[in-house]
Amino acid sequence: MNAQDVAAYLQSNPQFFEEHAELLATVQLTSPHSHRAVSLQERQMEILREKNKGLELRLADLMRHGHDNDRTQQRMHAWQLRLLGEPDSHALPYAVQDGLQQVFDVPAVALKLWDVAEQYAHMEVVQGGSDDLRLFAEGLRAPYCGANAGFEAAGLLELDEVASIAMVALRPPVRSAGEVPGAAFGLLVLGSADARRFHEGMGTAYLVQIGEVAGAALNRLRD
Repeated sequence: MNAQDVAAYLQSNPQFFEEHAELLATVQLTSPHSHRAVSLQERQMEILREKNKGLELRLADLMRHGHDNDRTQQRMHAWQLRLLGEPDSHALPYAVQDGLQQVFDVPAVALKLWDVAEQYAHMEVVQGGSDDLRLFAEGLRAPYCGANAGFEAAGLLELDEVASIAMVALRPPVRSAGEVPGAAFGLLVLGSADARRFHEGMGTAYLVQIGEVAGAALNRLRD
């Protein structure tokens, strides 16, 4: 019999150790921790302790993620309340931009808008948006997170070095299920000198929500 045959036999005959209980005390194994000989029972206890430790680590990790999500939700709520409570449409773009930087502790945030009503055309966030930037935003159907590959949008950020970047297109709010999203009328840019702050593998659910909320709030500035 080979090792697989022995293992298969023991799995199929769990009563074996009940019928030969003396083996539990006489079989000696080497502990990977102390490198000393231990009984089968002791080794089983070590395995159970290792499994419990792994489960405790996983539980701690899940709790940490849960706390992080709760904190992010609270920050999102505070930011949304700020936008809802802003009566001055001229101040709204800066409430979006500065609010994100403060509430979410983002190193740099920039906002660029176009196709706004004439009374808002003089605003700084409307100036300087190139046709290429507009085309890029229109083609951005999902938030981009990753390294700064020389994006024009990175130049909007007041940051000496932009190593990683997140970009979200701003569109009018979708008012009914199945409605096709409208054309982009802005771009929200978040940047960091830390290459790990925004990376390809990160979740974008909150960025999607941020883009939808900002688009809905800023929609009142459109022409």
